[in-house]
Order: sequence, then structure tokens, then C-alpha cells
Amino acid sequence: MRIQWRRAALTSVAAAALVLGAAPAFAKDIVIHAGRLIDGVSKAPRAEVSILIHDDRITGVQAGYVTPAGAEVIDLKSGTVLPGLIDTHDHIAAGFHKGDPIRNAVTITSYDTAIESTNYARATLLAGFTSVRDVGGETGVTVALKKAVNAGTIPGPRIWTSGGAIGPTGGHGDSANGLDPDLDHPHWKDNLADSPESARRAVRTLHRQGVDLIKIMPSGGVMSIGDDPNHQLMADDEIRAVIETAHALGMKVAAHAHGKLAIDKAAALGVDSIEHGSFADAESYRIMKAHGTYFVPTMLVGARVYDRAKTHPEQLNPSTAEKALKVVPVMVKNLHDAYAAGVKIAFGTDTFGMSAHGENAQEFALMVKAGMSPSDAITAATASAADLIGDAQDIGSIQAGRYADIIAVDGDPLADVTTLERVGFVMKGGTVYKVGGKPVTP
Repeated sequence: MRIQWRRAALTSVAAAALVLGAAPAFAKDIVIHAGRLIDGVSKAPRAEVSILIHDDRITGVQAGYVTPAGAEVIDLKSGTVLPGLIDTHDHIAAGFHKGDPIRNAVTITSYDTAIESTNYARATLLAGFTSVRDVGGETGVTVALKKAVNAGTIPGPRIWTSGGAIGPTGGHGDSANGLDPDLDHPHWKDNLADSPESARRAVRTLHRQGVDLIKIMPSGGVMSIGDDPNHQLMADDEIRAVIETAHALGMKVAAHAHGKLAIDKAAALGVDSIEHGSFADAESYRIMKAHGTYFVPTMLVGARVYDRAKTHPEQLNPSTAEKALKVVPVMVKNLHDAYAAGVKIAFGTDTFGMSAHGENAQEFALMVKAGMSPSDAITAATASAADLIGDAQDIGSIQAGRYADIIAVDGDPLADVTTLERVGFVMKGGTVYKVGGKPVTP
């Protein structure tokens, strides 16, 4: 892919902003000449298209190659252009440190996490993911990271964060699981909910702290110590209290759920998405379709945890390897069956360090291997992901009025979906961060 620039002179204010990675403060017009366009709106790609951009928004998409007077021209005629990709299940501030995870749990501080997260955000953006839904992290860190990205202080994707997940004592989100009972951090108990009243308070507190959505832990998990993924660990009235309170505050709810009972109850009670959903069945799919519930399959983390359990179980928490060997093999069949049943699917990787931040696009090949068409896998990471987040008017497609979040690859991802693992061009909000496969300073 070639790129041609016609730049205006930078003012001193804009130049100062660029030092911090902020977008330029002056108005600009850009036109992208796209050889092929997958726009996130129509099923069929379009050929020889011009995308018109003013500042951070798309103003039009026209057939043929047009060049408005005074506009910068970005020549992507040899590539395939797509909307910026969206990962709806990320842990943007989390990095899995090799070695004993229990030691890491009691030695890595929030300060370490905050500093490391800036590199994770940049890597994710450069991989072509211009938006992420962060579903489970230290609330103060992820909210601060979101604010820093929005302010242009650091480069990164648009972030919708849940902050800390809400779950029961001893459940998947209880950081004290498996540790000496005398060990404690004050924030470990912040989001533990063992009654409807404590669940409502947790939601309202998180909302006050600046989160965008709520995540709950109605079932056990794989990466935690001692809990069973098949068990429903939150009571129905606790789940209902979270959903009603969150929805009243205009926030969506994502439910970590592996076991069928937790999946069915959470979907029936009105959660917006089921994360993982490993042991769902035909009845689960019927419930999810009836309630419009999205399914976020997180195949990449499953593949990586399974490999680690087979080769280096000592690098996992106690009980995790055993659980992974039982849970992960059913995930491929579950995605196949959910897709065949017509359940709405959104792209999510569960990136927290089992795979590196920036490797998110490896999820596509796993989705296709499970039976999804490349076109539908791309839709899951664009239009469907935007719909799940609740911001389809801004992200997830290339059409007038949306943010100019645009990527490009060499080749045809509809023929070889792994092409999306090699994004060569990244624009977010009209600002270019990667050209010819190399990062650039905006």
C-alpha cells in the first residue's frame, strides 16, 4: 500500500500536542482512495471507492476515485480497507507475567499495571483495533487509561471499561481465592456482592467511578483457583439487581458464564452479552435469541490456556490446568452451534497476557475454523461489536457521520482471514498511526 500526503504547516500549539501524542488541533480534509472496501454495512465488498473525511469524522463514501480540492490524499488502491476493528472482551491493562501467578498476584502493584497498560493500549491500536470493551480490570487504572486516550495523552483504542467485575465471595472474581486468608488488599472486596443490596451498591459505586458498563461473574471460571465453571455462583436475585440497576443508569451488562445454568439464567434475566458461554446448548441459544443476547466466544484465550495447560501447567494457578483441559475443547463446538442457531455473535479475545496485546486478530482464524464465514467473523468485529457496545452511530462501519476509524491490509481477508493479523494502515479519528506496516508519529 502506498500513501501520499499533503500536509498543512503545524501551528506551535498543534506541535506541542503532538509531543504528547494528541491529534492535531487544526481542521483538515482527507480522502482515502480504497481499492477494495469492506464497509461494515453491506455484505459484498466495493471496488474503487473514495472515503471523504473532515477532521475526525467520515463525511461521505463515493464510487470512484475523487479528490476534493485541498484534501490530503491517502492512496490505498492496492489494499483492502475496513472499519477499525473492535474487541469486545479485552483486559487492556492486564499482562500475564511468566512464572508463578500467585507470586504475581501479591507483588505487582496498581502502579505497575498503570504504566504497563500504556504499552498495551498502543500495541492494540497499532494492530488495527481502534475500539475495545475492557471487561474486568482495576477500576482506577482502566478509567484513567480511558481518559488519557480520550485526551490524546497516549495513543490507544477507544475504551469502554467495566472496571472491576462484580461477583460473589469465593467466585471467579474474588482475588483472595487460594491465598493465605490473612493476606488482603482493601480493594479486593470492593465488588464482592452477596446480596441484592450489595450488588446494587457495587453497580452504583462503579458508575460513580466512571465505568461505562458492568461485568458480572455468575459462574465459576477457568483461570481462578478452586471454583467450578459449571456452577452458578451468583443467586438469581443478585443477578437481577445488577441488571436492573445498571440498565437504569444506562449501562449494559456483560456476564462471564461457562456453565449452562448460569448462561440460561443470566440471559433470561436480561444481560446484554454472555462471555465464553462454554457449556451452552440448544435451549441456551433459544433463550439468548429470544432476549437479543450477544455471545462473545473468546476463542483465542481458550486456545492459549489449553496449550499452556498441556505444556507448562506450572505457569497456571492451581486447578486451572485441570479445568482448562475440560472446558476449552467444548468451546469450538459451542461457537459452531451458536452460529448455526443464529445467535448474535460479537468478537472478543479475552486478551490479558495469555496472548500478547496486539495479537487480537488471531481470533479471526479460530472463529472461521469453528465454522463462521470470514465475512461474518469480520462483521462480529465491526458492526455487531459496535451494536453490542451501544455506539453503532460512531464506530463499526465506514459511512457518513462515523468516526474516521479506518484500517487497511494487503490482500483479501474474505479469502484469507489471517490477513487481518498483518494490518498495514491504521487511522483513528482521522489521525494516522501506522503506514506501510510501520508506526508513525501523528
